[in-house]
Formats: sequence, C-alpha cells, structure tokens
Amino acid sequence: MIPSKRCVSTFRRTGLLSLMLSVLFITSTLLVGGCGSPTQEAAKPKVAGIVFQEDQFFRLVQYGMQAAADEYGVELLLANSSNSLDKEISLIDTYIVSKVGAIVVSPLSMKSSTPALKRAYDSGIKIVTYNTAIGDDFAASFIESDQIDLGAATGKAVRRYIEEELGGTAKLAMIECKACTPEQCGMRSDGFVEGLGDLEGVEIVAKQDAWLAPQAADVVESILTAHPGLDVIWASNEGGTVGAVTAVRNSGKAGQVMVFGTDMSEQLGDFLLADENILQAATGQKPFEIGYMALEAAVKVLNDEPVEKKVRLPGVLFTRARPDEVRAYVKRLEELTG
Repeated sequence: MIPSKRCVSTFRRTGLLSLMLSVLFITSTLLVGGCGSPTQEAAKPKVAGIVFQEDQFFRLVQYGMQAAADEYGVELLLANSSNSLDKEISLIDTYIVSKVGAIVVSPLSMKSSTPALKRAYDSGIKIVTYNTAIGDDFAASFIESDQIDLGAATGKAVRRYIEEELGGTAKLAMIECKACTPEQCGMRSDGFVEGLGDLEGVEIVAKQDAWLAPQAADVVESILTAHPGLDVIWASNEGGTVGAVTAVRNSGKAGQVMVFGTDMSEQLGDFLLADENILQAATGQKPFEIGYMALEAAVKVLNDEPVEKKVRLPGVLFTRARPDEVRAYVKRLEELTG
C-alpha cells in the first residue's frame, strides 16, 4: 500500500524529531560519561616518599605523609633506602625515569646524597627534604627537628639528675649514632654536651657508636663491665636508648645506672612508666607532623604555592616524673598506628 501524503509528512516530522532526540541523547551521554570516566580524569600527582630505616620514627613519618597524601589527593610511593647510599641512588634514578612530580626524602648524607637528587631536580622533579639535609640549596623546603635542642633538652635533664641525686659527681657514657648520620647525630651529641654544661664532677668515661638496639645492648654491656662505677648513660637515638635499657636490665643494675635517651616510641614510653626505674627521660621528636608537613610542602610546590624554605620543630621532653604526659603520648601513638 502506498502511504498518503499526510502519512509521509507525519513520518518525516516524526522521523526528524526522533533523529534529533537520538543525537541529543548520544551527545549528553558522551558528555556525562566523559566527565565521570576514570580514563578521562586527570591522573593524581605522584610523590615519592623515602625513609632510610624501619623504626618508630620513620613509621610515624610515613603515617604523616600518607595522611597528607590522602587529604590532598596525591598518589604516594613509599620506599626505604635501608641505610644504603647505593639503594637511595637507585630509588632516585627510578623515580627520575618514572617521572614522579616530587621526591620527599631524608637523605643519608649531606654530601653523597646530593648528586642524585640534583639529577632529579634538573629533570624537573621537585625536591623536599626532611630530618636530614643536603649540601645544596635546590630543595624547595627542609622540615626537621631541632637536632641541637633534642640533645640539649636531655642534657639539661641529666644535669639536674646529677646535681640533685648524685651531688654533682657522676661517671657517664654516651651512646652515639655519628657513623649512621654524621651531621644529625653530631648535632645531637653537641647539644647534649651543651645542655650538660660544665659540671666539674662529671667524667665521660666512654663514647661509642651504636644506633640499633641489639648492637647498642652489646656495646653497653661491655661498657658496664669495663666501668663498674658507671652512673648514667645517654643514648642519641631510639635504638641506642632501647639497647641501653636492655643492657642495664640484663646486668642487674636497674636502679643503679640511669638511662636518658633521645626519640620517643611506645616502647620507650613503657620504659618510662615501668617500675624497674631505668629510663629516666627521653626527648622525643614530632615525626607524624614532620611527615605531614613535608608531603604538604611537596604538594604546594607542585601547585606553585609558596613554602617555607626551612622549618625546625622543637623536641618534647618526656620524664618519669610526669607519667600522665607519657601516657597521653603513648595513647596518641596507638591511635595513629591503629
């Protein structure tokens, strides 16, 4: 049957309207689909975060970095150089090839870490350092604890103990970490001596490097054997402090030889609260805040926002005499680490 002219006209109008509606639907679908499709979204900026050992301090630094990365919508690539300069260089070279936007790093050496980071910087990668510095000025920002203050705060606590409990006379051993991070640990030791002051009755009978707990326990046991009249031990980092406490306990000299330390962790908090009366005080850092601020600085630099060239955070002294502060800190650590 041949359709009438009216039917043809109606068909044409209906067909045209249908075609227009179809085009509109397809166009709107593409637009909506394009906005919502993951393949069309701008990729998250990638930031590499490098630590150099696995301890409470660096774990909290990583938690801080991750918290900032989550808040700012950044993909965080975490890595550990494991105290190896070769591995640190290899990580940096890998990030140069993969073209991350920024590297946030605690360099192993002010001198030896600089060339690889300079290559990254010259390739267009933004550099933010924390905890330890480099020997050049190209890093956008440097976030650190005041290393002199970390040592000095504990040194002052030791001085008070010697004056008030020992009559100003004591034999003292220093457990250092200069071979691990010479610049940083050197400043801690200098600060400790500065805080200790010029007590004439204090004799420093031993200075040895030991920054890991098992190593420090062995070193301190040897010192205790060589110097049976030892009164006080100061350790310049968490591992050294844990090792010193362990050695004093194992030697049966709890309550006789007092330990003062640097850094703060749940374990050191437990030592400060323990009845055995070995660890007397420790000056802690603010690692979560350091990690957060370092990652935040990297994001700001990537967004062409201004950042502070150097940020220095003071230490926090925790003592056996103020257990509530210790408990509050340990509780916060538990909350941060889940």
